[in-house]
Amino acid sequence: MGDNTESLLDQIKDPSELRKLNIEQLPEVCNELRDFIIEEVSNNPGHFGASLGVVELTVALHYVFKTPYDLLVWDVGHQAYGHKILTGRKDVFHTNRKYKGISGFPKPSESIYDTFGVGHASTSVSAALGMSVASKLKGEKGRKVVAIIGDGAITGGMAFEGLNNAAVNKSDLLVILNDNNMAIDPNVGGMSDYLLKISKSQTYNRLKNDIWDGLGKLNGFGPKARRLVQKTENAIKTMLLKQSNLFEGLGFRYFGPIDGHNVVYLTEVLQSLSTIPGPKLLHVITKKGKGFKQAELRQTEYHAPGKFNKVTGELLDCECSVNKPPKFQNVFGQTIIELAEMNDRIVAITPAMPTGCSLNMMMEKMPTRTFDVGIAEQHAVTFSAGLAIQGMLPFCNIYSTFMQRAYDQVVHDVALQNLSVVFCLDRSGLVGADGATHHGVFDLAYMRSIPNMIVSAPMDELELRNLMFTAQNEKHGPFSIRYPRGCGCIIDWQKPMVAIPIGKSRQISEGDDVAILTIGTVGIQTSRVVPMLLKDGITATHYDMRFAKPLDEDILHTVFTKFRKVVTIEDGVLQGGFGSAVLEFMAEQGYNNQLKRIGIPDKFIDHGTTEELYRDFGLDQQGIYKTVKAFILKD
Repeated sequence: MGDNTESLLDQIKDPSELRKLNIEQLPEVCNELRDFIIEEVSNNPGHFGASLGVVELTVALHYVFKTPYDLLVWDVGHQAYGHKILTGRKDVFHTNRKYKGISGFPKPSESIYDTFGVGHASTSVSAALGMSVASKLKGEKGRKVVAIIGDGAITGGMAFEGLNNAAVNKSDLLVILNDNNMAIDPNVGGMSDYLLKISKSQTYNRLKNDIWDGLGKLNGFGPKARRLVQKTENAIKTMLLKQSNLFEGLGFRYFGPIDGHNVVYLTEVLQSLSTIPGPKLLHVITKKGKGFKQAELRQTEYHAPGKFNKVTGELLDCECSVNKPPKFQNVFGQTIIELAEMNDRIVAITPAMPTGCSLNMMMEKMPTRTFDVGIAEQHAVTFSAGLAIQGMLPFCNIYSTFMQRAYDQVVHDVALQNLSVVFCLDRSGLVGADGATHHGVFDLAYMRSIPNMIVSAPMDELELRNLMFTAQNEKHGPFSIRYPRGCGCIIDWQKPMVAIPIGKSRQISEGDDVAILTIGTVGIQTSRVVPMLLKDGITATHYDMRFAKPLDEDILHTVFTKFRKVVTIEDGVLQGGFGSAVLEFMAEQGYNNQLKRIGIPDKFIDHGTTEELYRDFGLDQQGIYKTVKAFILKD
């Protein structure tokens, strides 16, 4: 190819142009697509390894299926970078995950090719089944629906609910299991072991290859093909008796496992499968990070590596400066070890996020007391309840956005029985580039409504340590602690942890003109606003409330008696959140003060940097200053 020759990838403005190519040209498309992803993500951080691993599968799917009429559902969504690039977004891909740019996940409002919004895992089979049934009910002819489930999403219980129902419905649904033995961290559990055994079975692979070789010699799928399938049916059943196949047992026709990096063979297999009716599952073996050596070798680190050198693989966004405050998750990881060394009842649970939440530190030191249960938030909560009812003290660490998936278990299995489970909700508040599917803004509101639940949020990392110490100090019942990913202050690790009285606040500053009540890390920004107000002749009393439930009612009586104007600040939703709790108290106690609530409005928030998003909603230093000042000066 000469210097002035347009690349194959540049010629593809949408999948219809991909389908004009010869099948022999697809490997070159894959090479160009992989190089493009490496080039873009090295400069504009995002999810990396997962999309590299499905380059060939992505090209084959869009080559075989008539998208957008045929429907592709990606699960998990961060597999879909190649899909976005092939579906008309190559020229704007540099805006991926940036403020006002394209989303890092499939988003129907962004493209007709994004058939379903996916940020949380294990939803594809259920969604694709619904689409398939709807298509049948509408009388649509020939529309194919494909669910691509990977990066550990098959370990989620919802995936099996969908598979079970799909088999009963006998829908013309194709499920592609992208098996790379990884989520963010390595997959764990029986399903992971089971898939590994299938992929290594020589008998199974040889039998399946014989079938595909035979079908490949036939022209189409007529009577000869049916006779060939029938001829091998007894052999398949015999083999299944020796090695039970879960998917066949659920009612799916199982095909594979096959090499997920042979794009020509993948294309031929998908073309054949597209003619077979009923529920089918194709098991594809891929390598996360395929084509970039460092990402293949260090798959967890290169899941979302930040900026890196595309030649050497050197990570350029180093967060390990000795002068930089530790991230909240690292403080959690160190503190849980200290507490577990003091209290032998403590155990720790995470649903597939040991590295992200820093429980990998405890896993190394106390492997028998640390549990990664896979992408299974519901199970994580009820498993914790089982531990608690037998006298253990579980610290169940789940990202705020993912805790939403286990809400019934929190209510029914933990709170109703008043069990002492400590819920550590990482990534609270506005999380940045992951956007609407991942912002942790609902937890204060949804936890506050549950009886027996203690709801807390530290202002800084020292307070996180103290709250964790408090939670294990005695049996409190269910206890939630929410905190963001970012940094707050330098830790004095030698300073002893202290128990905080449940429901008690602390005073940060004292003034006469306004009371400002904060919860969580927005208190840090507010503490910097108080001196700014002082320059304007405005004095403020600032309370770090620590608890949204129970509220510090003694302090609230003092506040509403002394101050005509009161401000509440939180980085959660205003509806039902901390400010609502204060407003309810004010109304119930008959106070008639002026109350201003600052927080997240009743809308889903798109992606951007945390600084951009907090600025948008007036939760940055300048925003808080302007809002509070305007409120005080208003009659």
